Amino acid sequence: MVKIGDIELGEFPLLLAPMEDVSDPPFRALCKEYGADVMYTEFISSEGLIRDAVKSVKKLDIFEYERPVGIQIFGNNIESMKRATEVTEKANPDIIDINYGCPVKKVACKGSGAGILQDIPKMVKMTKAIVESTHLPVTVKTRLGWDENTKYIVDVAERLQDVGIKALSIHGRTRKQMYKGEADWSLIREVKNNPNIHIPIFGNGDIDSPQKAVEYKNKYGVDGVMIGRASIGNPWFFKQVKHFIATGEELPSVSLDERVSVARRHLEMSLKWKNEREGIVEMRRHYGNYFRGIPDFKETRMILVTSLDVNEIYDTLDSIVDNFGASVSL
Repeated sequence: MVKIGDIELGEFPLLLAPMEDVSDPPFRALCKEYGADVMYTEFISSEGLIRDAVKSVKKLDIFEYERPVGIQIFGNNIESMKRATEVTEKANPDIIDINYGCPVKKVACKGSGAGILQDIPKMVKMTKAIVESTHLPVTVKTRLGWDENTKYIVDVAERLQDVGIKALSIHGRTRKQMYKGEADWSLIREVKNNPNIHIPIFGNGDIDSPQKAVEYKNKYGVDGVMIGRASIGNPWFFKQVKHFIATGEELPSVSLDERVSVARRHLEMSLKWKNEREGIVEMRRHYGNYFRGIPDFKETRMILVTSLDVNEIYDTLDSIVDNFGASVSL
């Protein structure tokens, strides 16, 4: 049984990766329904939280049905991160997660996210301060290192465990790689095989099929996998992975009918969580993924990603099966 603190997660948990502008409450609800074991929110700026910024505070929204859920925070100032932890704790998550992995320039080049991989002593000091400022289990998501010459993850994992984190998720790339090239899980395996490591180690990066999830489970010995891009427009992925682990068989492809139904529900939840305009705009990034691979879909997709008329969007979704055939499987 894999556990984060006292939270039991099953034998091989599947974690929904924190993804900016993706893993919001509507999307998390669908992933939970289809089998994700642990939810993580989008990352939230510590400076935004302590200044009560509307956008940051809104991201603290969590719901009972998605537990266990972790709220992820990021920042480069230790005192601000401590204060943000205290704000986050009041939202009553199950876990507080620290983002030491975001590679985007506006975050990493200010010393936040993966930027802190250039200052490991500060990374350890910040983690210790956060652990000591909350009663909740603290987890970390990070990368192998800043670049090819600074892959210190084996040592970093021990040091973070020593200051009290309860689980570590490792993306198998450096910051310099961004999301390019193939994720290298060999160092993730080295962390897991370190006899001094006693916390769960979760692997992340390139898990894009149920077969690969099982292959990496067996090859690298991780305690679970964190799934990101493969789940976008595809919340069924968690169900598919679990079924393949249990049976060694693939589930049938998801029908176009079900894709339309789930995209419609996703939109409904997005409208309910945000206001109508924001709910419509937030959904635009998902349609291309829900309906990827349909021939001659461009005209329909353009309506979905440009219209601000909610009735037109619903009508367009409702027309997809008739126009493209209920028998299409993607």
